[in-house]
Amino acid sequence: MRTRILGRTGIEVSELAFGSLFTSSLGLGYDDSKRAVHKAIDLGINYFDTAPAYANSEEILSQILADIRTPLVLSTKLGGRPKPFDPHNKQQLIGSVEESLRLLHREVIDVLFVHEPDRPLQYDWWTDPATAFGPVVEAMDELKQRGLIRFTGLGGTTVTEMAHLVRSSRFDVVLTAFNYSALFREATHEVIPEAKLRNMGIVLGSVLQQGGLGRRYDDVVRAKPAWLSVARQRQFLAFYELLDASGLSIVELGLRFGIGCADASTVLIGPKTALQVEESVRAIAKGPLSKDVTRRLDKIAAMVPYRPFEEPMILPFNKPNDYWGPGMANIGPGAKVGKL
Repeated sequence: MRTRILGRTGIEVSELAFGSLFTSSLGLGYDDSKRAVHKAIDLGINYFDTAPAYANSEEILSQILADIRTPLVLSTKLGGRPKPFDPHNKQQLIGSVEESLRLLHREVIDVLFVHEPDRPLQYDWWTDPATAFGPVVEAMDELKQRGLIRFTGLGGTTVTEMAHLVRSSRFDVVLTAFNYSALFREATHEVIPEAKLRNMGIVLGSVLQQGGLGRRYDDVVRAKPAWLSVARQRQFLAFYELLDASGLSIVELGLRFGIGCADASTVLIGPKTALQVEESVRAIAKGPLSKDVTRRLDKIAAMVPYRPFEEPMILPFNKPNDYWGPGMANIGPGAKVGKL
């Protein structure tokens, strides 16, 4: 497994990282999770990411790693614990990290991310959004001083808001998800350039778009569900044609595209099984995509340079008719539904 440096942290991380969302009660079960984690370590993956919001992932991951002596890099997050969660309660935030350390059986966390720092309706982190300041910054500073965390990061899914937070220069690593993949390139406009300018570590999350680029949905795309724009439909059909012409599987193309980002430190995968780990490692062992495939893929990605308004963050190809567009419009304070 090739390694890269996680920006200004100086930490050496594997080219693929293990996202532990499904190493929890959300996955297939403890035994499958254990086999997947052990396979990852056997194949050279040394970076594992988890979060309190991932069900019982911290606890399960710790149990699986109990007999592992290989040095590993571990990141977790702030957000969602305890309940009710108050992002402005500094002592609660510090207590959450202390709980993460207890669950993970660690003396120090390598990278502590602010989870969803760009979505105030989920976690309203900032007392001063203009400067990205709030109790979470004070908590992280104290945790650093106490030696309980080594580095800090931002883990989010937007572009403009995340880029603004990156510009604060308060954080060491950025985990950008759902906006850098074979077809989705929004992070290249601001997030990645701003992070690179500050020598931040860059972690690419969801390069397979949480399954939207993890398997083919030819029939669904051709049928065009209501939420799928014509432009995106044409793009996916062109993408599938490229897969046929190149002979590459959709997963291999997606992962090899991800590691082809020279500015990225590592690419997160979220495997449920050891077989998925093996397939991912086998794919990236071939290196980045060829120049010809990359050039053709870039043209296809440019067909839809920004996400259409009605499009959900996670493309519901597996249940294409269950989504019917965005929710209620924000029509201002005091307004009544139906009185536009």
